[in-house]
Amino acid sequence: MIRAQNIHKSYGQLEVLKGVDLEIQSGEVVSIMGASGAGKTTLLQILGTLEAADSGEIYFGDQEISRLGAAKMSQFRNQHLGFIFQFHHLLPEFTALENVAIPGLISRKAKQKCLQQAAELLDFMGLKDRMSHKPSALSGGEQQRVAVARALMNRPDLVLADEPTGNLDSHNAEEIHKLFDRIRQEFGSSFVVITHNRALAETADRLIEMRDGKLLV
Repeated sequence: MIRAQNIHKSYGQLEVLKGVDLEIQSGEVVSIMGASGAGKTTLLQILGTLEAADSGEIYFGDQEISRLGAAKMSQFRNQHLGFIFQFHHLLPEFTALENVAIPGLISRKAKQKCLQQAAELLDFMGLKDRMSHKPSALSGGEQQRVAVARALMNRPDLVLADEPTGNLDSHNAEEIHKLFDRIRQEFGSSFVVITHNRALAETADRLIEMRDGKLLV
């Protein structure tokens, strides 16, 4: 579904990615592990078109998305990709329902349709009774589930998760990873998950180690 070919990225004299090749299949859950500084987050940002590689190509199906202009790149992200971060980045002045609906509103869907879909997602996440709560009234695990629901708002083909359970206790971390499998079955989304938790990483379809800017295969 998405394919990275010979990706290189440097920051000044620091070479972060050294010719990375990676292919993610439709409906696949892939975990990436590695020490800090291995290049995991940089790779995820390039896969998500949040950052440009110095060289190499990113393909989505047969389309080379790494060459899209800024406007089309933004539209591609909104329509095809979902993002989950270690810090949930919920907007504190909005309710859980409103936070989840935001990507749909950005894509110019009708407000009522967005709110209805956001409500369905929160119900799926087990947060039916928490929709009107603002982030400050939610637990850490609940906030992260809201962030997961927000990532799914536009039914993305690929969800990119950077340490999504890094700020959660072991129980909530395990619940989030179980949730990823339910989402894959329900929505057919693929996942690329960066994590330091080996036990949880090994529940993925594929576990890839990263070291010194390269994937170990």
